Amino acid sequence: MLRHVVLVTALLLGAAAAASAQDYPSRPIRFITPAQPGGTTDILARMLSFRLSEIFKQQVIVDNRASANGVTAAEMTTKSAPDGYTIFMAYHQHTVNASLIPNLPYHAVNDFTPITQATEAGLVLVVHPSTPARNFREFLDWTRQYKGPLNFGSAGNGSGGHLAGELYKVMSGTKAQHIPYKGSGPAMTDLLGGQYQFAFVGMQAAQAHIKSGRLRALAVTSLKRVPALSELPTVDESGLKGFEIVGWYGVMAPAKLPRPILTRLHREIVGVINEPDTQKRITADGSTPIGSTPEAFLRFLRADVAKWAKLIKESGAKAD
Repeated sequence: MLRHVVLVTALLLGAAAAASAQDYPSRPIRFITPAQPGGTTDILARMLSFRLSEIFKQQVIVDNRASANGVTAAEMTTKSAPDGYTIFMAYHQHTVNASLIPNLPYHAVNDFTPITQATEAGLVLVVHPSTPARNFREFLDWTRQYKGPLNFGSAGNGSGGHLAGELYKVMSGTKAQHIPYKGSGPAMTDLLGGQYQFAFVGMQAAQAHIKSGRLRALAVTSLKRVPALSELPTVDESGLKGFEIVGWYGVMAPAKLPRPILTRLHREIVGVINEPDTQKRITADGSTPIGSTPEAFLRFLRADVAKWAKLIKESGAKAD
């Protein structure tokens, strides 16, 4: 009798979820984004939200929650109903935080439903023009032999640029001091002014300064060369085999999102990512469009958490 009741209940719940998915979405969707308006994260979220609003015939509203290294936005997502009306633009800081921040108020993987990885992009190693290194191999030799205070800057403790610098130190045997800034803007200003020697920065932020000659680009941190900077080799091919730091962006929802709604969100979001205009805009900034399955994105997230955990332990990196 109990088994019969359980089976009937499961069937009723399944029917309710299917009916809900047929009507979905019947009201606006909130797209929580852990960034200020105007940054790369926000730009990608708005690009997706604009087209999704047209497709769904419901507004997809970007809700900017830029604080605490993305923890505020992620926690808001976990506290929302898993009904498809709250989605979250996660980025690489999400998996970094799993090891960087003690007592995180959520599990970086288990408390979310992965929908799709949207894009990925490596960083670019840039130096001030006063630096004698003209290519990565010269840079490797120079940093190993440099006798003065060697400094690298980043947008802050735990940022991609910080961890790329720490990985470089570990793999090259270089001693260098990290200078954390309150954002990429101040960090870039001081690098342009020659206040420190090198940085690993986002391609979008660096391209104009590279073209003007105010910064010298030496290599990219992805395992493959980037079409937007095709002349630059990878760090991996230039002397540090296995070096890879790749930033990513992806769309997630609260845990236990019903499968029919997950399927609809995945189909429409990946459809937008695969549109020629979207692909053109993504690649112009040095990024690569992905559009993975939920299952592939889940595997990626687990692997990324493990990768950052190892590096953070080896480097001793701490959050602000």
